[in-house]
Amino acid sequence: MRRRSPTSQFSDDSMEKGNGKNHHPRVCLLASLSGLFWFLLLYFHFVVLGGNHVQDSSSLDSLPINRQSIITPQSNPHAKVESKQDLVKPKPKPLEKKKSIPSVVKPVISNNSSRRDPNSYSFMRALRTVDNKSDPCGGRYIYVHDLPSRFNEDMLKECKTLSPWTNMCKFTANAGLGPQMENAEGVFSNTGWYATNQFAVDVIFGNRMKQYDCLTNDSSLAAAIFVPFYAGFDIARYLWGYNVSMRDAASLDLVDWLQKRPEWSIMGGKDHFLVAGRITWDFRRLDSDWGNKLLLLPAGRNMSMLVVESSPWSANDFGIPYPTYFHPAKDSEVFTWQDRMRKLERKWLFCFAGGPRPGISKSIRGQIIDQCMESKVCELLKCGQSGESKCHSPSSIMKMFQSSLFCLQPQGDSYTRRSAFDAMLAGCIPVFFHPASAYTQYTWHLPKNYSAFSVFISENDVREKNISIEERLNQIPPEKVKEMREAVISMIPTLIYADPRSKLETLKDAFDVAVEAVIKRVTRLRKDIIEDRKDNNFIEELSWKYSLLDEGQTEIGAHEWDPFFEKPKDDSAESDSSAEAAKNSWKNEQGQQ
Repeated sequence: MRRRSPTSQFSDDSMEKGNGKNHHPRVCLLASLSGLFWFLLLYFHFVVLGGNHVQDSSSLDSLPINRQSIITPQSNPHAKVESKQDLVKPKPKPLEKKKSIPSVVKPVISNNSSRRDPNSYSFMRALRTVDNKSDPCGGRYIYVHDLPSRFNEDMLKECKTLSPWTNMCKFTANAGLGPQMENAEGVFSNTGWYATNQFAVDVIFGNRMKQYDCLTNDSSLAAAIFVPFYAGFDIARYLWGYNVSMRDAASLDLVDWLQKRPEWSIMGGKDHFLVAGRITWDFRRLDSDWGNKLLLLPAGRNMSMLVVESSPWSANDFGIPYPTYFHPAKDSEVFTWQDRMRKLERKWLFCFAGGPRPGISKSIRGQIIDQCMESKVCELLKCGQSGESKCHSPSSIMKMFQSSLFCLQPQGDSYTRRSAFDAMLAGCIPVFFHPASAYTQYTWHLPKNYSAFSVFISENDVREKNISIEERLNQIPPEKVKEMREAVISMIPTLIYADPRSKLETLKDAFDVAVEAVIKRVTRLRKDIIEDRKDNNFIEELSWKYSLLDEGQTEIGAHEWDPFFEKPKDDSAESDSSAEAAKNSWKNEQGQQ
């Protein structure tokens, strides 16, 4: 006999109890009330509670990760793959007309009450990994694009073409560290020291990424996405004797490849980052014929680009340290070096390694050299085009830095110098003359309280001969000098790049600091998208001010450094000065070979 349904049984019973009368209206009413009850229950669960629903962290243990050649702490080969949500491509920001800059800029935050359900965003899965306390990689996963070899490895195979005046092949050896240096004069440690090219960060960073402990082949888990394009090496090949079409070719090819990837459409590339081991001006060709336009392409502006010198007026590039000669393989090598720097006797009050820049009208190097030569407590290592110059000898430079309390770091051909990081590695307190030489550049790696580890002397005071550098440094009490030197020495781990073929046990190096900062930036962008937060009053040409704000601060206003960052009113003037700085950098690099 066929089993009756509960509904049909209810109807028959009702008819029997009603002496055979039909009570269909009453049944329909009860059925309607029942349906309304379940509708309201489901509506409350999925709509009202759905926006605040967060999946249990324990369920993240079963998230699928393709672990082929990937080093990650946990895996679950039987995990069920979730279906992907619709991809949402953010609308590009319209170009803004130039406007006058107010003295105080307050953020204007737009808030849309009709926000999307957070669960509909494809990156929610990545954000939730941080809630899984049992996963040490939660919130730290990095997905690396598998780029065609023409964007990276092929350049290394053709290393002889990377510079028109030197064979770069020796500098790409040892995972980008260059040849190992001898320690005949006892200036270095016995291990971990290499003749590293100052523009080799592309390869060093890329090889460090291969050792990162939270790589994933599942891009939906990624806190950020790395693009292993050797942008610095690419532009180095074509700067001299090639037209702009050749210089832009690889960048345009890269952007075309990325935009066809599903990962790109999630945030329009705003969760992507890449590294270029050169100064930003090599990638910002405006009206001049210098460099390429990678950082000016719409796609390039969406990505975060890590360079050894960033632009103070742009929001899409970030400064990371120049590589030094020291690349330790384990913590103990760092600790031993730090202890040695603490115990050194420093017979010179200050020192300077560098040459004059007679072709740069605003350069103060000539005045600095004069003051050093006139002082009995300054050591000078004067550099020039001669191949016999000791400035080309890492041991001579490091020996002088180790013998000095303060190391002068004026602008070079552009704002920054590798020498600043060599000096701090030697435990020498840096003296800066322009805030863009360090303070607004390396905000991820240097303390915001710059007076704790350095001395600032305005280059205008030096240029106008209003100050004696020796007198200014002698005014600092010995106890304060000792504190500053200890601060510099304690910063050493985060200013160096560890050997990419190994990994430090507990210390974070410059690579680790940069990756953490990128992840923090992408996470903030994602949360802003979810909350529909937009600072409509953001002024990009004041980017240097935003980078100095403390956590939670949003307002910017007048700053003591404003005169240092007055942007030329004419874009062509900015282009010419930037291109000239980049050209000078290359010319002096040529002279050092």
